[in-house]
Amino acid sequence: MLPACMPYHPFRGSADCRSFLGFQMSDMAALKYAGLDDTDSEDELPPGWEERSTKDGWVYFANHVDEKTQWEHPKTGKRKRIAGDLPYGWEQETDDNGQTYFVDHLNKRTTYLDPRLAFTVDDQPMKMSTRQKYDGNTTAMDILQGCDLSGKVVIVTGANTGIGFETARSVALHGATVIMACRNLQKANEAKRQILDEWHKAKVEVMILDLASFRSVENFADAFKSKNLPLHVLICNAAWMGGSWQLTEDNFEWTFQVNHLSHVYLVSLLQDDLRHSIPSRVVVVSSESHRFTDIKDSSGKLDLGLLSPSKKDYWAMLAYNRSKLCNVLFSQELNRRLSPHGVTSNSVHPGNMMYSSLPRNWWGYRLLFSLVRPFTKSMVCCSSETDWVTLPASVQSQPLCWDCNRCAVPRFHRWE
Repeated sequence: MLPACMPYHPFRGSADCRSFLGFQMSDMAALKYAGLDDTDSEDELPPGWEERSTKDGWVYFANHVDEKTQWEHPKTGKRKRIAGDLPYGWEQETDDNGQTYFVDHLNKRTTYLDPRLAFTVDDQPMKMSTRQKYDGNTTAMDILQGCDLSGKVVIVTGANTGIGFETARSVALHGATVIMACRNLQKANEAKRQILDEWHKAKVEVMILDLASFRSVENFADAFKSKNLPLHVLICNAAWMGGSWQLTEDNFEWTFQVNHLSHVYLVSLLQDDLRHSIPSRVVVVSSESHRFTDIKDSSGKLDLGLLSPSKKDYWAMLAYNRSKLCNVLFSQELNRRLSPHGVTSNSVHPGNMMYSSLPRNWWGYRLLFSLVRPFTKSMVCCSSETDWVTLPASVQSQPLCWDCNRCAVPRFHRWE
């Protein structure tokens, strides 16, 4: 039960702030630097009002005209509370007068405004909200807003471009240590440089991983283990589509090994690292195209040989679809086996026909993807689904296939 309300204190704006440890004291400027200055027009306060918070996370409103406070929003009448922890790089302190202020160590600024006030939630735990929080235009940075991933170690395969790059970038900018597992070291180091240009303190490392070679997968796993790091998230993102038929050095069809077999092998080799870092998870980037495939022969019997077809049975699009079906089934079975040990697995459909480097192997695919580009999601939006299932609290250890197309409400399908 809340008390009548907090006692009234005069306005605590930037004019009343003092310097501390050489930091510049400001309010909205600090929030803007942190990307937390977005407002919802419905929640805008009338002139003379200020939004504040208590130490235990309740929001109250100060009326500087009448010098009173109240729990209810002066326009909506709703009570609010703060959701989640402080954003990465922020710390709560108390000044000599006993007033709470917040330090943004990344941008060397301080403010009396709690940065979490930018994303409060209504205090209506028993009432189902019809308001859509995320949609097809949600970005990875939107998903991770307010999250502190410091101390977390994340491996992203195929992190030098597309969804993999945006995923690596977003988690690195929120404090995680990111291992960019890539085949092309030149492109990977360029991607790393882009992240460091955005924030020079980002913890990003490039390691070579060629999924067309089981030997390379083994070498990567050994090299990672030698670092004695925990492993909280393994994101199986890298993929191949549309190339001509060819075999890997391990004598498997290229698409099947790169998209599926090598990721399965990688998870197997790093399984102990995941189990020693619980709660941890594996995220498998799949595709809705897994629905449009068949692994039965002409008589209707299951034929696993079609997963790694001969040259005469090869069709690039069908090979890709089959590999994505394997991704989904693998994630489901992996979750069944490892979730009792604190390791969860989720498969993700990031969106249809996103303009990326995936269709680079044939001009027809490039043309088709270019034509539909105005109607599909951007890479920063596609990576939001990967980031969502990366967060341990987001899906509560359920075996899910996450699906978020543009112009559709994000949704998940629980495996039966």
